[in-house]
Amino acid sequence: MIQGVSLGCVAPGSRPASARQGNLHFKAAAAFAVVPLLLLIVSPPAYCKKIPPAAPLDLNSATASQLQQLPGIGPTAAQAIVRFREKSGPFRRVEDLLAIRGISPQKLARLRPYVMVSPKRLANP
Repeated sequence: MIQGVSLGCVAPGSRPASARQGNLHFKAAAAFAVVPLLLLIVSPPAYCKKIPPAAPLDLNSATASQLQQLPGIGPTAAQAIVRFREKSGPFRRVEDLLAIRGISPQKLARLRPYVMVSPKRLANP
């Protein structure tokens, strides 16, 4: 600058105010674009959410794949339920699930609306 007249030059290391404001607008726009992207990454996809069965599953006849539909039951727990049934015989009550490793009272409380034990059938003579 010569005696108050601007020659369009900028001192080294400084930027004009309009460039600083433009940079702020860019940073704000980038932040607004990143936040929804992070929410998509962090939140589980809709296809991962389990849809519990419409009618309660009978613990004495349900397959491992059917048991996996239950909230909190993955392939390992489902297979453990089937193995327990094969080894120990039919379930007598829903609370028998507590004997299976990984099924806590809290998990049983979440499962209870979706499982049942069919009453014993008497053999016809």
